[in-house]
Amino acid sequence: MLLALLAAFAANEVWRSLGVVLSARLREDSALFAWVRMVATALVAGLVAKLVLSPTGAFGQAPLWLRLAAVGCGVAAYAAGRRSMALGVGVSAAALIAGMAWLGP
Repeated sequence: MLLALLAAFAANEVWRSLGVVLSARLREDSALFAWVRMVATALVAGLVAKLVLSPTGAFGQAPLWLRLAAVGCGVAAYAAGRRSMALGVGVSAAALIAGMAWLGP
């Protein structure tokens, strides 16, 4: 067990150290960095769209209009809160929970 933990730590630490060394050379305004940021944003947008439009499990019990309203509340809070991701996600989750509680079982 201890050997497995040490091996896993060593394998991850190599990549973390390499990332630290290579990141010193990156410029935030470079074209590569802008591309990576756009791809990451597109992946998050796709994930949110999938969760809202075709949810599974208990999340699927919420009607589409409520899921869309919760996303709208989250986006508004994100914009009003100086682009705070935590605030946007928190408000969106609170809106969905409140809406489900209001609708009842």
